[in-house]
Amino acid sequence: MSDWTFFSNHAHVLFTLHQDPSRTMRDVADVVGITERAVQRIITDLEEANVLEREKSGRRNTYKFSLDQPLRHDIEAHRSVAELIALIANTKL
Repeated sequence: MSDWTFFSNHAHVLFTLHQDPSRTMRDVADVVGITERAVQRIITDLEEANVLEREKSGRRNTYKFSLDQPLRHDIEAHRSVAELIALIANTKL
């Protein structure tokens, strides 16, 4: 069986941080199964897309989410980040 999944690492990082916005990059990397450097690049991408906002809390970061942002691909652009997270988290946001 191949190792592909239905969601990208960007989505996995988003889901993981949404579960716990104070997780360290190392923790996120362990959960997602990628390197810390990859998590760093993904968080930068999500910040540039206005999906995440990083807040310093001492030496740690916490993250705020702009859940009203539309998804980025034309196929799913009619849906928001909130709808995606709600689908996976099985909750209403």
